[in-house]
Amino acid sequence: MKNSYFRQFTMIIFLLFGLGFSHQAYAQQHKKSNTKKKAYHYPAKDAETSGTVTVKGKKIAYKAIAGTIPIFNDDRDTTAHIFFAGYFKKGVDDLSQRPVTFLFNGGPGSASVWLHMGSFGPKRVDAQDTVRVSGAPYKLLDNKYSLLDVTDLVFIDAPGTGFSRLTNNADPDDFFGNIEDANAFADFIEGFLKKYDRWNSPKYLFGESYGTYRNAVLSSILTNRKSIDLNGVIMLSQILSYDLSIDGPKRNPGIYQPYILGLPTYAATAWYHHKLPNRPEELRPFLDKVEKFALGPYSDALQAGATLSESEFNHIAEKLHEYTGLSVDYLKKANLRVDGGEFEQNLLLDDMRTTGRLDTRFRGPTMNPLAESSRYDPQSASISSAYISLFNHYVRNTLHFGEHLKYRPSYRGSGWFSNRRVQNVMPHLARAMVHNPKMKVMLVTGYYDLATPYFEGVYELQHLPIPKKLQKNISYHFYESGHMIYVKPEALKKLRNDVASFIKATDNVEE
Repeated sequence: MKNSYFRQFTMIIFLLFGLGFSHQAYAQQHKKSNTKKKAYHYPAKDAETSGTVTVKGKKIAYKAIAGTIPIFNDDRDTTAHIFFAGYFKKGVDDLSQRPVTFLFNGGPGSASVWLHMGSFGPKRVDAQDTVRVSGAPYKLLDNKYSLLDVTDLVFIDAPGTGFSRLTNNADPDDFFGNIEDANAFADFIEGFLKKYDRWNSPKYLFGESYGTYRNAVLSSILTNRKSIDLNGVIMLSQILSYDLSIDGPKRNPGIYQPYILGLPTYAATAWYHHKLPNRPEELRPFLDKVEKFALGPYSDALQAGATLSESEFNHIAEKLHEYTGLSVDYLKKANLRVDGGEFEQNLLLDDMRTTGRLDTRFRGPTMNPLAESSRYDPQSASISSAYISLFNHYVRNTLHFGEHLKYRPSYRGSGWFSNRRVQNVMPHLARAMVHNPKMKVMLVTGYYDLATPYFEGVYELQHLPIPKKLQKNISYHFYESGHMIYVKPEALKKLRNDVASFIKATDNVEE
């Protein structure tokens, strides 16, 4: 009798649990069916055009393709269409002998309009370095500094920016974070290689600013997950660790490297604006001296913290005045620690001017003389309208793409600044270099860049966790320009030649 009751009780429990599981499964399936979204159709077709550009006296005929590559999730639903503008040299019979370079800006959340219209494409904005570009009509030039003589070029807009769009099936959190972003770019590159049969072409990444941060993660994903080896990675205005950023070191007390690594850029800027008490004739020997002081006495003083003696405190303040042009009194009030925004605000304050952040050679009116730090960037204010206006005209009237689409120069996804964000991606680049020891890395950086100071980039690469012998795979190139090196025509010419030499030395192409 007892066993009979037990069997009945067990059967009831089984049925209840079974019904519960069945109801849960049904609810999940019902929810999934109810949330299934309509298919997304990208509102523009790929467009193909032709053109010519003359580089080093030789005319190069090219094919231009403006279009998108779809990105898929695990269920093979399309989650994004990533826009690119590609330029391909005509008359190439063997694509394995023709390098292809993927280029992108940073942000995070920036379209690649800046590199596209300012660096190596067949056209570039007519901008006169530190002179503010006057109002429309702006001028687009044939770019004699294009890289089309040595490599095909693919300019990529990050998801959500430019003409790149997420679909109805997309979860924004799958795109707007550093790992997620790099995964999307890796899927794009894989899709591009498949669509255009570029599997056996020499391959390069060219990232600017946060694009260098992307380079580190992306190179690791391509090498280790996709089995796509790169010939080279080019870092323009590098940042790999946000702990080293000069933008907000006061939020991270006890970490003093940002002040140390930013000091040489302060010195270069003060030298440029003639604000040094004893200005030397040549910049580079002066910076060698400043770098040595930054890594030595200045670093020791900051590390000493509250134990620093008064006499040493006063001595360091005097040396900082000598190297930055800031007053001794101000430096003492700042406790020997001046961040980027404070330097921009105070170097030219007596003239009621503020320096640029992206390029400290630029200067503009000070918006609030009583503010602790600068509130805007004079370089951005000087060139943005010309770049955005000319690209919108060029892409629609020359590349014949995007007639009814809005071009988004930037997009701030919610995930970029969440706690999921990795602060330091140096291990990712190290992993790519170790797993692909033939891959070369090229740092190109400007002395007047206060967004990503040049000495920070050097420090990061010299402290990668890689075997010492792999350090020979890294090359360093410095320019008397800012974050966007290419806005200075003389610097763009040198940059073009340096990158061309780097590609020729690493592409394994038969002569």
